Amino acid sequence: MASEDFTYQEVGATRGNTSACPPGFRPMLVRTRVGEGEDVFRRASEALMTWEMHRALGVGIDATADRAAPGVDVTVTLAGVIKAPCRVIWTADEPRRAGWAYGTLRGHPESGEEAFLVERTGDGTVWLTVSAFSRPAKWYARAGGPATRGLQHAYARRCGAVLRRLCTGDRAQP
Repeated sequence: MASEDFTYQEVGATRGNTSACPPGFRPMLVRTRVGEGEDVFRRASEALMTWEMHRALGVGIDATADRAAPGVDVTVTLAGVIKAPCRVIWTADEPRRAGWAYGTLRGHPESGEEAFLVERTGDGTVWLTVSAFSRPAKWYARAGGPATRGLQHAYARRCGAVLRRLCTGDRAQP
């Protein structure tokens, strides 16, 4: 995976540290309780790894594979018109942790990386953590200023609410 394809230098920075934020980027960290138990963890992991969570959000997903894996290209379509091309950088598939991160490619409105990680803690609670670092790459992302950041946080919170609904049927707000 050639790093020159990405629109930023710090490719993979979210892998070991969900709070990683290189200089010049804005950090984001949103954690949502999904439910409890092994069944919820397995269901959440599958929904995350197969793009089901993203599709249930109502965004368009065009991926070069049915499952997240390093090197898979993904284009997210927002509001039917905004195309956001990305590439999966890393994945995690462990007994208590599953997820992936993608980095932005040319044409994405932002520059940076976003990670989606489902974890089952020692007490059995299942959490979705969405972490990112980004900065505007297109004029309309820059013009949006704080509203753009607000939309990113709202999207991350919605990911948690949708994943909880997919796994438990709970429609409670995040």
